[in-house]
Amino acid sequence: MGRPAVLLLLLALLTPGVAIPVPPAVKALSSLRWSTSSTSRHFTDAKYSVHYILQKVDHFGFAVDKTFKQRYLIADEHWKKDGGSILFYTGNEGDIIWFCNNTGFMWDVAEELKAMLVFAEHRYYGESLPFGNNSFKDSRHLNYLTSEQALADFAMLIKHLKRTIPGAKNQPVIAVGGSYGGMLAAWFRMKYPHMVVGALAASAPIWQFGNLVSCGVFMEIVTTDFKKSGPNCSESIRRSWDAINRYSRTGAGLGWLSEALHLCAPLTNTQDVQHLKVWISETWINLAMVDYPYESDFLQPLPAWPIKVVCQYLKNPNVPDAQLLQNIFQALNVYYNYSGQASCLNVSETTTSSLGTQGWSYQACTEMVMPFCTNGIDDMFEPHSWNLREFSDDCFKQWGVRPRPAWIITTYGGKNISAHTNIIFSNGELDPWSGGGVTKDITDTLVAITIPEGAHHLDLRARNAFDPTAVLLARSLEVRHMKQWIKDYYANLRKKH
Repeated sequence: MGRPAVLLLLLALLTPGVAIPVPPAVKALSSLRWSTSSTSRHFTDAKYSVHYILQKVDHFGFAVDKTFKQRYLIADEHWKKDGGSILFYTGNEGDIIWFCNNTGFMWDVAEELKAMLVFAEHRYYGESLPFGNNSFKDSRHLNYLTSEQALADFAMLIKHLKRTIPGAKNQPVIAVGGSYGGMLAAWFRMKYPHMVVGALAASAPIWQFGNLVSCGVFMEIVTTDFKKSGPNCSESIRRSWDAINRYSRTGAGLGWLSEALHLCAPLTNTQDVQHLKVWISETWINLAMVDYPYESDFLQPLPAWPIKVVCQYLKNPNVPDAQLLQNIFQALNVYYNYSGQASCLNVSETTTSSLGTQGWSYQACTEMVMPFCTNGIDDMFEPHSWNLREFSDDCFKQWGVRPRPAWIITTYGGKNISAHTNIIFSNGELDPWSGGGVTKDITDTLVAITIPEGAHHLDLRARNAFDPTAVLLARSLEVRHMKQWIKDYYANLRKKH
């Protein structure tokens, strides 16, 4: 996600014409912290080995012969050479060790599936840098940061594993990923069906492109989460924007606002206020993504069902501006200071170095172009339309490139994917990314699993005593499909021999 994880264009929406160093969409999928909650099982001491493979910088051209080291991890404690399988995590926008330690589902099912676990790092993230410290120097060095090149890396890695690990040659491989990694898992099965027998694509918004879904669906789901979690909660947030704007008209108002929200740095101008509103919007979005049924430390230390806790402070939208904004502070404080250790709120601290915001910002400016918009009626945010031209200009200022908004649909098929097989699309109804995901079965083998009480790829998280029944059933169904794919693979293998 985590990732991400991303909203990719929220900052462009809120501050048109301003270059985007780190879009909040990036932050939303790229601010997932190491989990240390006492109520969940973690894998920071997971038994894995670290490996590297030489990959071509450019798999599709012949003029560039440069190579780089791609990092990958292997855990084979439960792997069986006889009748076993390989679960292959399609790494996304960050350090692969972070994903290894935050994808508990794979570790939980490894023994049942007799599986070797492989976690492959995405190029340009973590240690897998094609040009070392110069990888983000300019668009010429970034030119090879695409989903297609990443999928080719995965294909070459699987070939390498089957060739070099005794017993792996004739074993089925299943791709697993969440968020952008889930998109990659689905696309990998589509583009390389001879490499993987199936894919689990969790919280994968493969339709969040072009006009495949409404540009407003993401923010509408965020709003619905808050609306369901407390009376008048979303309305209080909707009215807070005008309250902020009214206080921002004078220097004294800016000073009061800075104190009322306990900001670490005072607001001094219009640009600061725009940044504040982006930060607040991002907070509500993050809460929607991690509205988990148990205490967690995924983005920040949070209580169980954190939106319900937040909404306790936002019950009355009809109070004076000062009281409303003090209530907003109490709500923000749940997210940023649940542990009680923060003396002030820092509007610039929302990401972790485990995820690569630079790389994702470039990807969002090239092929991962996801339109977002708000109207202030069907959602609780200020109205902002999607403006591709302004977004393109911002990308050009930042990276010297212009986006190709139709390319993902062209290369991966958009909604015309019924010719493919063996892909599970899982989505939580609380997750705003589900709006761009596959939520209904397409065929008998392109199946959708919906988790009513699920936030962002809850099913990929480790087992937890407070997991709702819906996610337990979802994981059980996912494993059942995987077992069938493995069974079919070995049946076909026996026929050949």
